[in-house]
Order: sequence, then C-alpha cells, then structure tokens
Amino acid sequence: MEVNATEKIYLPVDGILEMFHSLTGRHDSDITHSLLQGAALAPGPQHLKVSNISKTSMGIIKTVKGRLKQQEKGSVSPSISSCSGNRQVSTDRPPKRSVDLLELGLTKRRNCHRIVVLGAPKVGKTNILLRFLGKDFEEQYEPTTEDFHRKLFHVGGEAYQMDLLDAAGERDFPAKRRLSILTGDTFLLVFSLDDRESFDEVCVRLNEIKDAKAKLLNSKHPARPRVVVCGNKADIAAPRAVRRSEVTEALGEDVAFFETSAKDGAGTEAAFRALAALSGLPDETSPSRHQLVSILSYQAMRVGPRGWRGGSRGFGAPCAAVDPLARRPSFTSDLRLVLKSSTKHNKHERCQIQ
Repeated sequence: MEVNATEKIYLPVDGILEMFHSLTGRHDSDITHSLLQGAALAPGPQHLKVSNISKTSMGIIKTVKGRLKQQEKGSVSPSISSCSGNRQVSTDRPPKRSVDLLELGLTKRRNCHRIVVLGAPKVGKTNILLRFLGKDFEEQYEPTTEDFHRKLFHVGGEAYQMDLLDAAGERDFPAKRRLSILTGDTFLLVFSLDDRESFDEVCVRLNEIKDAKAKLLNSKHPARPRVVVCGNKADIAAPRAVRRSEVTEALGEDVAFFETSAKDGAGTEAAFRALAALSGLPDETSPSRHQLVSILSYQAMRVGPRGWRGGSRGFGAPCAAVDPLARRPSFTSDLRLVLKSSTKHNKHERCQIQ
C-alpha cells in the first residue's frame, strides 16, 4: 500500500508543551495559550498537526530561545565562596573597556603602580609574568614585541592596581625605552643564568634606570631605584655562566636578587614579594596570597550602582582579577606624565627623553 505524501502526522500536545517547559523551566500559561491559538487541533482533543506548528509555533520557539539567551547573559551568578561568603554575584555583561581604578576614582594614586620588565630576549620574562598573572608556563617560545598587563587587587578593604609593562620591543629604540623607564615605579630585570651576555645587558639597564631617575628628579644622588633582579632558568642542568658572587659584586648588595625558574616556579614567589615590598603594596599581592577571580566577578562585587563599595561590603579574603582588555596608555599620555613630574621637581628645565 502506498503512503500518501500529503498525509498529516500528529503529535501529542502534551509533548509540545513539555518541550516549552524544559526550555523555560516553568509552566507559562501565556506560552500555552499562544501555542493553542496558533496551531490547529487535529481530530481528537489530544493531538496537534506538525505542519501547522512549523508555521505558527516556530516563531514562539525562537522567541523563547532568544529570551533564554538574554537571561543567560544577564544573570550569570558565579559563587565565590572564599571571597563573598557563598554570596551569589550577578555579573551582568562583559566590560566594554579596560578598568582603570584611578580614572574611575575607585582608588588612590599611591595604590597604583607600574612595573617595567627589562632584559634580553629568550631569558623567560614572559613566563615569569605569566606566573604572576596566575597562568600556565608556555613551552614554545614566541618573541615578545610588547606586553601590557593589568592586575586589580582588593586587600584589607582597599583597592590596588598593578600595571606590568614588558618592554621587550623597545630594546633597539633608546628613546622609547627611556620613556618607559621614566614612567616606571618599580623594575624587574631578568637574565638567564646560562647566558653571560644577558647578565651584561641587565647591568647596562640598571645604569640606565639610575641615570633616568636622576635626570627626572634633577638630583646627583637620587634614592636607589626600586629594582628586583631575577637570574632565571635555575632549573637547567647546563653549567651556569653567572655566579651569585658576580651578581652581588656587579649590582651591589642593595639590589634584590633571586635565582628563579619560571618553569617550575622556584624563587618566583620570593621575587614577587620583594616587588610588592618595594612598591609599597601589601604582601597579599603575591600570587599565593590571594584568590584569583574573573574581571566580571571583581566588578560585580566591588562596583555597585552608586560606585565603589566599602570594605565592609566587599570581599572578606584578598582577591585579584586580571583585566583582559588592558592596553598600554599612549606614548603621548606617558610623555605628558613625565613632563608633569619633571616640572614638579624642576621648574626651570624639562626632562629630556633622549
């Protein structure tokens, strides 16, 4: 017997309604009413024509799906138990621009610091920064032109902002490198323990930092710069090209020096604590001392409809978030900052970049 191609196929109404209930999570009388009005009932009170559903009810299905997607975007509620006491947090929508706590008036100038990272290529600068940002070690080497990272902290009821500038691409551009040095508050110099030339470059960069800061402050004997030096790749089995005694003799005993391994993390925590101490930041800014949360959770928990929430309403434990949209300020902005600082210390001369 041949089957008529135009024969109508019927499905139970309850099955269609169950599909809507599974999508919405509730029994919505409005959806049920619209569905029954838009679809013609077949002979028998319990069946519905598929052909009619495809024309009238698919619009309803699309509307329900669209509303569900909006709800998912607007009501994501991650629970950060260690930071908020199991309080549900609404993250609303992703940020459209980077978060600058100083520009937003959410912290003080003394709580914002820029760390400039300098050193020869292939010494592990990027992987050391990844350790600080709470990310994994990257085996494959890719030359870095310039990296800029921003990490936002909340410790003890106060907000802190730490900008990290990896100025690797400025190695062959002295004027740009000098500008980065002048805008830096603290410096991380990295060399490889198996590469003598990389250590010699660190010595040159240290002298550049001292000269630039002396020029900026118009002082022949400025305070010693805030510098931390890392002799990286301590995990390698090859003979070391630089001994600790040589480092102390060349850099001086007042420069903080650490033998580190970005691969297994040895020594990096101590170097980060030294950076925090030199920058005047709390010890909780070290990676092992705080909980890492998403930027959405950080904003939702710290920034309310009336602005910055007080410490009593914020996190209980130290927390931090990495801003994925952070970008280095323009060279024009950095130059203005340097000229302003130079004028503050010396009313008759301007700081020379070159």
